[in-house]
Amino acid sequence: MNIRIGRDRTLLLGYFLGMIFLGSVLLVLPGAWNGQGDLRYIDALFTSTSAVCVTGLITVPTADFSLFGQIVILCLIQMGGLGLITFATLYLALPRRKISIVSQGLISDYTLSEVEYQPKRIIRSIAGLTLAIEAVGVLLLNARFSAMGFPFFVSIFHAVSAFCNAGFSLFPDSLERFVLDPVVNFTIMGLIVSGGLGFIVMKDIGKFLSREKMHLSYHSVIVLETTIALIIAGMAAILVLEYNLALSGMTLGQKVMASLFASITPRTAGFDTILPNRLSMGSIVLTIILMFIGASPASTGGGVKTTTFFILMMTAFRYQNGSNSVDYRRRAISGHTIFKAVGVVVKGLLIIVAAAIIIEFLERGRGNPLSSLESIFEVVSAFATVGLSLGATSSLGEASKLILVLTMFIGRVGLFAMALPKVGRRIEGYAQLPGADLMIG
Repeated sequence: MNIRIGRDRTLLLGYFLGMIFLGSVLLVLPGAWNGQGDLRYIDALFTSTSAVCVTGLITVPTADFSLFGQIVILCLIQMGGLGLITFATLYLALPRRKISIVSQGLISDYTLSEVEYQPKRIIRSIAGLTLAIEAVGVLLLNARFSAMGFPFFVSIFHAVSAFCNAGFSLFPDSLERFVLDPVVNFTIMGLIVSGGLGFIVMKDIGKFLSREKMHLSYHSVIVLETTIALIIAGMAAILVLEYNLALSGMTLGQKVMASLFASITPRTAGFDTILPNRLSMGSIVLTIILMFIGASPASTGGGVKTTTFFILMMTAFRYQNGSNSVDYRRRAISGHTIFKAVGVVVKGLLIIVAAAIIIEFLERGRGNPLSSLESIFEVVSAFATVGLSLGATSSLGEASKLILVLTMFIGRVGLFAMALPKVGRRIEGYAQLPGADLMIG
């Protein structure tokens, strides 16, 4: 079993590393670049990693790539955006007629119970649902973009980028020119939220609406409640904080729409209709928190996930001394689940702090000092695969860019790989170690 688990982890990492390397090679080809001079390999590698990890951080404008280069980026976004769950299911289920007990353990946390019954059907469902939602987004965006003289490919690119929570844009100002356009705003927001809910939740909602199920699963209810709460709270906070600042000059309806977009896009999408460095300090800090939380499990988004945030909040405010679980909606969240949530958050924070300190040190050494806020913002954006930036990413040195490349990869794939269970020989005993008494608080 140790060999099996090690091979699963190696092939998972190898699959994504292979996509990143292939993408970087294709992007560095002369026919993929229309910008001034030659594209450096570090920038091709950064762009490929950002696309595969559906991050959206860029060191060179996406519009400077040729149509071939943009198609390569689009394909990398789609391949990465289908999510780790698709890869896990493809690798673990398709080569065998049945899924082994070990394989079920590897993917059960990301698929609930459905994959163990019909893995091929789940894969087809994921691909079909993805293409269907993206197609609707393409048609809605094209109704606006075509009237403005943009080619059909622009609508395809932005619909895929939005649903995959990638945040790549062919416009040099992201979507800032459309800050007052309700069609573009609500289409992009709809795609972002749909991609960030997770395939299992979307499928569950479909069954509920079609009366195939009488009620949503517990997982779907928690994801929807947490997502809605975060969106509304974020929108309200940004509206209050930026009412007479970044939102000045807009009507009340336009301010609400812009605040709603600014609340949704940190959930690992990366588009912006208001330049992040125009926001006040409070809104920037809030954006960092929303980026760190991210989207939901088995989705196209990153971050530590909405369910992890929910578990921590329930533990903080509903835990009762002496209990081994936390109760919510007549269900008990086990201590095992709480430990996993804490572990994900602690690992994420350690990675972010380490990367931010290293980048700040490297940039100070090359005469490009960054503030702590700038370095943390860029690192959280990379780790949570968001793509928002205060403008520091493009000015970073090669070493710092490599740190962000590694951070994007860890945020997208590394935490999943580290979460794969370690199965080994263990001697079962009948006695337990003595309890440890520690004071807390």
